[in-house]
Amino acid sequence: MSSLQKTALFLTGGGARAAYQVGVLQAIYSLLSEAGWPAGKNPFDIVCGTSAGAINATAYACRADDVEHSIGHLLNVWRGLQVEQVYRADSIGVIRSGARWLSLLSFGWLLRQWHASPPNSLLDNSPLVTLLHTMLDLPRLDAAIAQGHLHALAVSASSYTAGRHVVFYQSNAEIAPWSRIQRMSVPQQICVDHLLASSAIPLIFPSVPLYCGDRCEYFGDGSLRELAPVSPAIHLGADRILVIGAGNIGSSGRKFDEFAGYPSLAQIAGHAMSSIFLDGLSVDLERMARINQTLSLLTPAQRQQTSLRPIEMLAITPSKPLDSIASEHIGSLPLPIRTLLSAIGATERRGAALASYLLFESSYTRSLIELGQIDTLHRRDEVLRFFEAVEPRAEVSPVIRQA
Repeated sequence: MSSLQKTALFLTGGGARAAYQVGVLQAIYSLLSEAGWPAGKNPFDIVCGTSAGAINATAYACRADDVEHSIGHLLNVWRGLQVEQVYRADSIGVIRSGARWLSLLSFGWLLRQWHASPPNSLLDNSPLVTLLHTMLDLPRLDAAIAQGHLHALAVSASSYTAGRHVVFYQSNAEIAPWSRIQRMSVPQQICVDHLLASSAIPLIFPSVPLYCGDRCEYFGDGSLRELAPVSPAIHLGADRILVIGAGNIGSSGRKFDEFAGYPSLAQIAGHAMSSIFLDGLSVDLERMARINQTLSLLTPAQRQQTSLRPIEMLAITPSKPLDSIASEHIGSLPLPIRTLLSAIGATERRGAALASYLLFESSYTRSLIELGQIDTLHRRDEVLRFFEAVEPRAEVSPVIRQA
């Protein structure tokens, strides 16, 4: 890998929506292979992810020495995914977590026996531990980093204990930790617990204890309080960043009368999820575009006076609303989960945004993988220019190109 120019991959959060990212990765590798990219070679020096994107990022990084195998493994997992592999969907499991949790919210003041050990979340994601062990090969990750197939891997989580956003990163190089307001970084060997913490959607999945320095803190979803999602890749040395989103970043929203009337609990929760997973990235991409544009106006001498540097970026995001796709597949959810979600309106069309994050069913994930492939192939020239695999038709402007 080049020590002069480093390319980073950043995968956003989004629960089941992260299947879209795998379709994009498969299409990118296909385009690069057609353009003469060396077989199996990893095009990304740095891989970063948050929430479900952290799981995809780590699974990809584990096989960075053979990217074709890495992407094929991810495709097999997401194409055959079932809810039961991520969280308990049987009647007993739902009663123990979801129904108990909702009952406590409604009648907790009457249910004194739950005060000592209240339910921790709406869903029990203990099956995810087994799935992660199936997806990951952590010794191979260590070897890939040591052998230079990957410069660094970073995953993000949010500390409920300390009220801050933390980036955990692993690299063979000496990279000094960085710290900003409400943000910090910690060099650690990435493990399953980091991914459980990063993907712990607030209220939906339980928080996870992690050691941060010499103290144990409880962590939740990495998209929470993520004020600058792309910044870890820059701190780790990236000169160009490919962002793969899991939602319609920067969209203008729905028509005013599309979901008229008082919003359901699921509609409000879906709106909150979109704010957590999408808004921070939208703002960060816009900020990067402004910085790049400003730097392009400076002379070389003036640029030397600032610590800022232009970052080439390409963002690939879904061309269709994923909640609309989810509404077509809600029927594939197990009956206990459908019953639980119907209690808060998540099985209705206006509440489908919430369901789109929890629909870990192959009929839905396959649709998202296909959409990711189609969206990427439609942007073939941009992808190849980004990787410099073909001669660009025009000079690349230092601004963000976004779907």
